[in-house]
Amino acid sequence: MKLSVRFQLFIVSFGLIVVSSAATDLYLTRAIRTELTQSIQDDLLIRARLVADEASVTTAPVTDLTAWDAVADRLGRVSEVRVTLIRQDGVVIGDSNVETAALSSLENHGTRAEVLAALTQGHGVGSRLSSTIHEHMMYVAVRFSQRGVAAGVARVAEPLIRVDEAVGRAQALVVVAFFVALILSGLMSTFAAQWMSRGVSQLTDAARKMTAGDLSARTRVAGIDELGQLGRALDQLAGSLSQTLNELRTERDLQANILDGMEEGVLVLDREGQVVLMNRALRDMLRAGTSAIGKLLIEVVRHAELHALVKRATNARTTVRGEIDLPGIKPRRLLTHASALSGPEDGVVAVFVDVTDLRRLESMRRDFVANVSHELRTPVMAVKSAAETLRDTALRDPDPKAAQRFVEIIERNSDRLQALIEDLLDLSRMESNQFQLRKERVDIPEVVANVVALFLERAERKKVTLSAKIDKDPQPFLGDSRAIEQVLSNLIDNAVKYCPAGAAIAVSVTSDEHTVRMDVRDNGPGIDAKHIPRLFERFYRVDAGRSREVGGTGLGLSIVKHLVEAMGGLVTVESAGGAGATFTVKVPR
Repeated sequence: MKLSVRFQLFIVSFGLIVVSSAATDLYLTRAIRTELTQSIQDDLLIRARLVADEASVTTAPVTDLTAWDAVADRLGRVSEVRVTLIRQDGVVIGDSNVETAALSSLENHGTRAEVLAALTQGHGVGSRLSSTIHEHMMYVAVRFSQRGVAAGVARVAEPLIRVDEAVGRAQALVVVAFFVALILSGLMSTFAAQWMSRGVSQLTDAARKMTAGDLSARTRVAGIDELGQLGRALDQLAGSLSQTLNELRTERDLQANILDGMEEGVLVLDREGQVVLMNRALRDMLRAGTSAIGKLLIEVVRHAELHALVKRATNARTTVRGEIDLPGIKPRRLLTHASALSGPEDGVVAVFVDVTDLRRLESMRRDFVANVSHELRTPVMAVKSAAETLRDTALRDPDPKAAQRFVEIIERNSDRLQALIEDLLDLSRMESNQFQLRKERVDIPEVVANVVALFLERAERKKVTLSAKIDKDPQPFLGDSRAIEQVLSNLIDNAVKYCPAGAAIAVSVTSDEHTVRMDVRDNGPGIDAKHIPRLFERFYRVDAGRSREVGGTGLGLSIVKHLVEAMGGLVTVESAGGAGATFTVKVPR
């Protein structure tokens, strides 16, 4: 038996309306009941606390039922809820809905759930059918005290009739909405049946458009008869063809975008060794153009290691890994994964990852660990040797100068260890961006004067002249005075350490509209040109023996470089062996 289109639509609509109405009724009933119950509970809790506060200041003894019942009546009128005052032992001493004479006939409330919770936890909540007034009530109880001692429980209650009324109204609305929707579904099914009668002409028009190549055309015919089946078949055919073409275009565009957006290089070769695919990243790495497609790999790039790796992957039929070096103005090191393709189209796919920076960082890490270990080993061994000698012999030596000498060795090397650790911590904070620069008005004359004053005594002991020269009218600038002090301190400290007796060190400061320039110049032994490119590296020393002798950590100039660059400036050095050295710091104003 075939059903009419109108009746089918009506049945579907009716089913949807019934299901949605039932779900709406169930949801609204629960939601309204939960929301109103919670709202009443919150409201009653506030009122119960207010009643408890009033009960706490009541001076009548808890045995005076008349006084307490009057309090309950008054609070019940004010709060507009039923108020019950219960003594600590569960005896009701006041109730706004019960006469004073009838209080003694009420059962003990000490076993009520909300009262027990209030006595133990401070407040409690419960809902049930009241045995006194025979209504479904919600109870909220709060403990109250008199003169700091728990005296009883103040309980308020309100009927839950509002919840039932709200649920009833919601259900009535759902019923009305159900019948309205039922009428609308009948009207809409009639209109839809008339509209579908035009299906034949739509089929004809859609078929002509599909024949002309317009795969977006659709018959839009529904129904279970032959006409509807034919329309759906045509729509499915056109949709499948259109979807297939769109998917192919989308996959092609997506693959191209992904490959071009990758930082890793991708290479695909066919069984003849010709380039099938080479993404933009790999073309940049190999400096190959877009014309590489279709050419043999050996024509595109001549690299023996790369060809050997591809050949091993082809022969082994497994993934082959290796690293290759690309020479040039900017040499690169590439980690390569090559795998043979299996299937109807044999070939090789290779992925290239630029690991130049990673390998450089690994080398720096190894060098740093080796340098730190080496720098720490010398003072640690000195401290250990001095301590062992002090323990074994010097402490028993009658001459106190012997022990003093080893104690000085321990103290000197401990200071060196402390300086090294502090420099390492400063450098670590700078490299991890934990060192926060302050922007403040820097008084250059004051900063230079303070720093120079720190080294005057040391310079005089070494018979080295230390002087400072500043512009008569220096331009003020915004910067970090701590960083400026540390930069000048490290540069002056190095100059004082390495200059011989009779040498001169001059600090000068000049400025213009854009830049503040600070020069630390000495006429000491100078620095050979071969050392200057690496002078600001961590632990790099021109003369390792001389540096350790004067107590240097090898980190001072590295700290100077990081601080100056953090301020957006530049530090340079000019020197020639035997002709002194000049360190120049330029920071923007």
